[in-house]
Amino acid sequence: KSGLDPGGAWHAWGMACLKAGNLSSAREKFNRCLKPPMDLNQLNHGSRLVQDVIQYLESTVKPILIADDDYFATLRELEATLRTRSLSLEMMCEGKIQHNSYYQECLFYLHSYGTNLAIISFYMRHDCMREALLHLLNKESPSEVFIEGIFIPSYESGKLHMLENLLETIDPGLESWGVYLIAACKYLQRKNYYHILYELQQFMKDHVRAAMTCIRFFTHGAKSYTELGGKQTWLLKIKDHLKVYLQEVSRSSGRKKMAFTFRKKMSATDVSRHINTVDLQMEVTKFLHQCESSGTSQMTSSSLPTLFGNNNMKMDVACKVILEGKNIEEGFGIAFRVLQDFQLEATEVYSKVAKQLVKQQKYSEIRQLLKCVSESGVAAKNDGDNIILVCFIVTLNVNMFSLLWIQDLDNLIQDMDSDENKIQAYVMCNKLRSAYLVSVRQEKSRAVQLVQQVRQLAESSGDDVVKAICAQWL
Repeated sequence: KSGLDPGGAWHAWGMACLKAGNLSSAREKFNRCLKPPMDLNQLNHGSRLVQDVIQYLESTVKPILIADDDYFATLRELEATLRTRSLSLEMMCEGKIQHNSYYQECLFYLHSYGTNLAIISFYMRHDCMREALLHLLNKESPSEVFIEGIFIPSYESGKLHMLENLLETIDPGLESWGVYLIAACKYLQRKNYYHILYELQQFMKDHVRAAMTCIRFFTHGAKSYTELGGKQTWLLKIKDHLKVYLQEVSRSSGRKKMAFTFRKKMSATDVSRHINTVDLQMEVTKFLHQCESSGTSQMTSSSLPTLFGNNNMKMDVACKVILEGKNIEEGFGIAFRVLQDFQLEATEVYSKVAKQLVKQQKYSEIRQLLKCVSESGVAAKNDGDNIILVCFIVTLNVNMFSLLWIQDLDNLIQDMDSDENKIQAYVMCNKLRSAYLVSVRQEKSRAVQLVQQVRQLAESSGDDVVKAICAQWL
């Protein structure tokens, strides 16, 4: 008669019974219009009709009705306040839920017509975290329900430690919670909540991932090695986590199964290698911090390279260490260890350094670089020659020829080991007569080829004198 659809009419009638305090009649009416959700693990709180019922019941809660005498009720409340906060909350929850007909009615509707998320959220609203966790575990709900219903409300209300305590109380090994804890870590990483992530990883005793988070704390946001120098505590924490992990791996090596299977695994060899990387990064940080403080730092870059990046970044670290000391020799030893430890392409690093030195026209430091490379003991035969050729290439590209610089370059050519490279260098700086003089010293058939090339270059450049000399020799 009211024009409502049948479901809406039964719902309105049920709400009227609720408001009249007739809970049994309300159940009868709601049973005719409410339906359980198709998927209990969907990420919502069920139908709007169910939510309306729960909202009304929660807003109409009467004082806790305890069957015992009021004196015993007072005793129970006093005992609760004298215990720890978590235990107190559990007792309060037990009192509210078990001895209040309105809360019991909420649970009836939630279990009959609500989702798992709705049930868990109800428990969490009333400080019944243990019941929420047990329901999650018993129903084997997916990690999304844990994140939405338990984890987010816990850290937002400052109850993360309480959650951790309960997880450990229910399962001291935490294996039951592994999937949920890993999902929580991924969620925090997506949100960039790294401090909460680090706290959770420490609780999980996931030392490898905790070390990775410490790397992020060390590198993120730093604009200079002066700033990194003030963040070296994080490097110490990385080492601590990795050492603890090594100890745990050693203790569990004789067991069939290592505890905490959800933690990130790493071989002892890899862990030791990472510890060496941290030690080397500490040395790099200290050295470059001192360089910046003393004003010798000259190499500028949009990014701040560390040894925790890819190989290109590690090579940038090596270049930076060589270039930013008082001289090339001061930082070469550290840079050389970086090259050796990570098996980087040394020639590429030396070439980058040489390019910078040419642009600054630091001839004496180029000679010092050549000396350090030669004395390193592992230089390839042509490493020195390649460095010098790079110097010529850069000089040509930036058009930096001057009388003084040309003389310096000529002296560098004299230091080359290979006559072929000397000829190439002379040709590059258009010193064709010198190229001819080196060419004619070669074995006869090779000398003929080289002199012919020099003659062609002389002809194309209009150098008639060198062209005639080459033609006469041929």
